Amino acid sequence: MALRRVVLDSSVVAAGLLSRLGASNRLLELVAGQRVIPLVTTALFLEYEEVLKRPEQRLATGTSEPDDMRFLAAFASTAEPVDVHFIWRPLLADPDDELVLECAVNGHAEAIVTHNTKDFALAFRELHVAIVTPGVLLKNIEP
Repeated sequence: MALRRVVLDSSVVAAGLLSRLGASNRLLELVAGQRVIPLVTTALFLEYEEVLKRPEQRLATGTSEPDDMRFLAAFASTAEPVDVHFIWRPLLADPDDELVLECAVNGHAEAIVTHNTKDFALAFRELHVAIVTPGVLLKNIEP
């Protein structure tokens, strides 16, 4: 199986840490096993950090700041950095989604993985970037 180069929306990272039973968590396991390569820009990585530091996220996951920093360090060690050379803003309604799109386009990602596929519909129509949920990606990776 070929490695998958994808951009994970922060909703997928947060959900993956929230439940060990879902597709998002399985996707994070594949990232840890280097079967999926997440693409990240500095701005997107900082978005992940901001989401994980939210009090409601910490309360739901039961993690502490050191836990989050260890996770982010491990995640960063498997990620492929992307430099942003072209910016397509504004194309999407949410500025945080723009960070995901910029990473995907500049990094030539195979797909954006998100729970909010409707939020990225215009990116698919205008830039032909594949938009998939974690479950759909897993179906294409795992037998």
